[in-house]
Amino acid sequence: MSAERRVGIVVFVAACAALVPLSTLAQQTGTTVRHHRVEEPADDPVALQLDQAEAAMQKQNYDAAEVILMKTVADNPQSYRAWFDLGFVYGATKRPSDAINAYRKSVAANPEVFESTLNLGILLARQGQTEDAVKYLKAATQLKPTAHAEEGQARAWLSLGLVRQDSDPQAALDDFAKAASLTPFDPEPHLSAGLLLEKQNKLNEAAHEYQIAATVDQKSTEGLAGLANVYSKQKKYADAEAQLRKILAVNPDNQNARAQLAQVLSVQGKDAEAATLATAPTSLNSNDPHAALDAGTAYVKTGKYPEAEERFRLAVAGLPDDPEAHYALGSVLMQEKQYPEAQLELLTAIKLKPDLAGAYGNLAYVAMQNKDYQLTIRALDARAKYVEENPASYFLRATAYDNLKVTAKAVENYRQFLATDAGKMPDQEWQARHRLMAIDPDNASKYAEKKK
Repeated sequence: MSAERRVGIVVFVAACAALVPLSTLAQQTGTTVRHHRVEEPADDPVALQLDQAEAAMQKQNYDAAEVILMKTVADNPQSYRAWFDLGFVYGATKRPSDAINAYRKSVAANPEVFESTLNLGILLARQGQTEDAVKYLKAATQLKPTAHAEEGQARAWLSLGLVRQDSDPQAALDDFAKAASLTPFDPEPHLSAGLLLEKQNKLNEAAHEYQIAATVDQKSTEGLAGLANVYSKQKKYADAEAQLRKILAVNPDNQNARAQLAQVLSVQGKDAEAATLATAPTSLNSNDPHAALDAGTAYVKTGKYPEAEERFRLAVAGLPDDPEAHYALGSVLMQEKQYPEAQLELLTAIKLKPDLAGAYGNLAYVAMQNKDYQLTIRALDARAKYVEENPASYFLRATAYDNLKVTAKAVENYRQFLATDAGKMPDQEWQARHRLMAIDPDNASKYAEKKK
């Protein structure tokens, strides 16, 4: 699970835990909420109506509950409990705006109730009303929950931190610390703090938080995943490898961990093990396009181009806007001499990522094979903006200009090639000298003298 997904789930779980009728909270702890209803006589009609509504809510009969609650708030507009229950009904039936309005009225009628204040803050955050959400979540941190006081307050601090981590990251870190102090055996505050610190590139501090999360909840692998990410960013690949192996020991089918481990192994030069891991049946059966991309790369390293092509096609299908996927597919098609399709894939990669330098070199080569000499020259000129020229680029450009009968440019690039190759490409040097003798006859003797 990615860190971003994890944070989203934290917010959702916090909301679900808070969005329950007051009577349900009482039932869960075996206590009552008499401090909310102490003034209500046993035969009070309002209390009886709310009991009926909450009984319907327990059965998820929200239509019946809403009818009762609408009548109750019409007759008793200051009943915070009725507005609270109505807010829950609106939330359960996917009407967030109505739920927010109901919770606002509940809080206005009694601003001392933790649950309604927390729920209002969470729903405002969901609707993007961050400033207002912070106001109510701050207020919730100062109120006493009806039940499970420390867990409830920790939930409020965690929610507050998640809401303001972008606008005020230091305050958010303080919020996470307060949540952690209230529930020391809950990994979520540490995971959230670790993610935020990682985004700030405070990698040592992030690793510390992830380590605590991994320690307090050894059944979860999210802390280990966070550590692996941080260690990879710090280029501590052996440490990252160790964390990823721990994850796979708990969950051998974790495709993200398998793919990341294959990458870490490859960086360490353990190509054979990386290839075995990336091309294992469990990896190949995965629908994850990232895993397919990693498996294809492993196949390329072992020279299995048809298998690599199959995996890269799956990656492109799953990641149509990923330039690396198109670059990989175009490159392996080039190896297989499928030049027209390779050209299309490489052009797509460059369109998605114009500074993808390596793709320009491959594009120049396949364009040459497709006799598209103008494209060869354009690709080489674009490549030169990002990386230095080399003998191969000079030779390709010279050949393209030669085919286009642009003699002066061809001569210039053939000469550059001969001046820089230093015998590494003898066949091409032989071709270059003979072409220069043909298209630059005034200097033919000079080229002939250099012939070995």
